[in-house]
This record gives sequence, C-alpha cells and structure tokens, in this order.
Amino acid sequence: MCLTEEQKTEIEAQRAGHAATRRATVPALEEMLYRAIPVLDHGFIRVVDYMGDDGAVVQAARVSYGRGTRQVSEDAGLIRYLMRHRHTTPFEMCEIKYHVKLPIFVARQWIRHRTANVNEYSARYSILDREFYIPAPEHLAAQSAVNRQGRGAVLAGQEAAQVFDILREDAARCYHHYVEMLNEGAGGAPADPGRQGLARELARMNLTLNTYTQWYWKTDLHNLLHFLSLRADAHAQYEIRAYAEAMLVSVEAWVPATFAAFCDYRLGAVTFSAAMLSVLRRLLAGETVGQEGSGLSKREWAEMMEVLGRQG
Repeated sequence: MCLTEEQKTEIEAQRAGHAATRRATVPALEEMLYRAIPVLDHGFIRVVDYMGDDGAVVQAARVSYGRGTRQVSEDAGLIRYLMRHRHTTPFEMCEIKYHVKLPIFVARQWIRHRTANVNEYSARYSILDREFYIPAPEHLAAQSAVNRQGRGAVLAGQEAAQVFDILREDAARCYHHYVEMLNEGAGGAPADPGRQGLARELARMNLTLNTYTQWYWKTDLHNLLHFLSLRADAHAQYEIRAYAEAMLVSVEAWVPATFAAFCDYRLGAVTFSAAMLSVLRRLLAGETVGQEGSGLSKREWAEMMEVLGRQG
C-alpha cells in the first residue's frame, strides 16, 4: 500500500486531534480511527467516523433512556436474540463511514449494494493516480469449468508470465495515453503548449479497470453486516473479499457483541430450505434418503451434503 505524503500528513493531523463529547465512544475503534489498513497491493480502508455502539443497538431495541443496572451479558443476550430472529431495525441505529481505496472493477461490484451513501473521487475534476492492481501469483487463476463466476486452477510458468506482462503493459500504456490526451503539466499548464488537452471527463474512459479509485462509503450497521455476509463469504471474489475481511476487523473493534452474534448466526451459519429440513429430519430418524427421493435438485442435494460433511 502506498500513501501519498499529503495523505500521510492528513492522517497524522486527524489522529492528533481530540474532541470532548458526551456521545458513546468505543476505545478500540478510536484507536483505529483514521488509520489505513492495507488491502491488496495499493488499496486500503480506514474508518473516518462512526456513531453508536453495542449499547445503541440494545437501547433501540428497548427504547430506553439508559443502561440502568443491566449487565453486559444481558445486553449480549438481547443482541444475539435480535440477530437470531432477524430483528434488524435496532442495528440501523449505528452508522460508520469508511475511506476506501480500491480498483475500479471492485468498486463496480461494490456499488451493487445500494444501501450506503457514497462519494467517489471525481476523475472529471482530478487526475487519477498511476496505480494499478496486479494480482499476486497465487490469485492468478484460470476460469472455473463448473462456475461461470469463479476461478479454477492457478496459472503458472510461461502462461502466468504472459498474463502478468499483458496486465502491466496494458495498464501502463493506457495510463500513458490518458496523460498524453490530458496534456496537463505541473500546475495544470499544458505539457505541450501547441495543442489543447482532452477534457478529463473524456480522457478517463481510456483507463483500465484495475486503475485505483477512492471513495467515502457510509452505511448503517445492519446494511454493513448484510454486505459483509455476502462479500466476506468464501464464494465471493477474492479482491472484494479482501476488503470485507479488513472491514470485519473494524466491526469487531466497534461492536464486539454484535460481531460475535453475526459470526454465529450469519457468517458461520447456513440456511436450510423447508425441503432440506425435511430431508434432515428423515436422516436423523435413521431413514436412508437419496437425492432421487428427496425432492431436492442435484445441486441442492450436493450443497446440503457438503454442509453436512456427507458423501452425496
């Protein structure tokens, strides 16, 4: 991860500041505030603001004015009940804002989650940095033969070397042409006074999707957990999963009781359909059940057997 000197100065200034407040604060998250957590080769996430804590979830559920004499274990028990029974509204009382630096193709996946407030770095107004995502060798994989959205075996040898060369050369060439079309030198003056530069909003279309962009992304805790349940899943694309896993670290620091319940009831859990539950009951009763007589499709059957650790 590479931070510019300007970004480093900004982070240091933000972390040096302190403000007295009567609102709830979380020491573990305060310690992380503004710090950049590296993701991929040039990316990062950092928490820039938040509102609420585990207590805010409990307060919203009880609609009470304060904690009173309740024990932490009681609050944790209530949070687990809310998570278990999908009572989501109390989790909407907490909010968090991230500053994220990410490749454009990851941003286009991420923006599919339409439950946040987003403000992205504007390439109509500013010039994007010369930074591109290049996968690590262990993540350079062929197309999966069984999953149209997934990856298969890792590429190696000359085949991998050729792909790396193409990725680097295409990104560098397109960025060079981007800068050439802009025709902007130091201070915004034309690099070549003899010609006009193309408008930034047009020149940007030549950039490759592995070019890095940045945005501020603010969401409530309920929608953040929904995002993480999908993007921190083992089936998610590696690159967006890397960001989700970094965000999980901040969630654990921010709302530890909610995080524990989320891990138990969402991230580490599975959902059975009514037909699957019927099959499970028959299996527990000692009945021999095969896919043909289960009422499940071959894919559903395979998924259920995989979860149960049984051979199909």
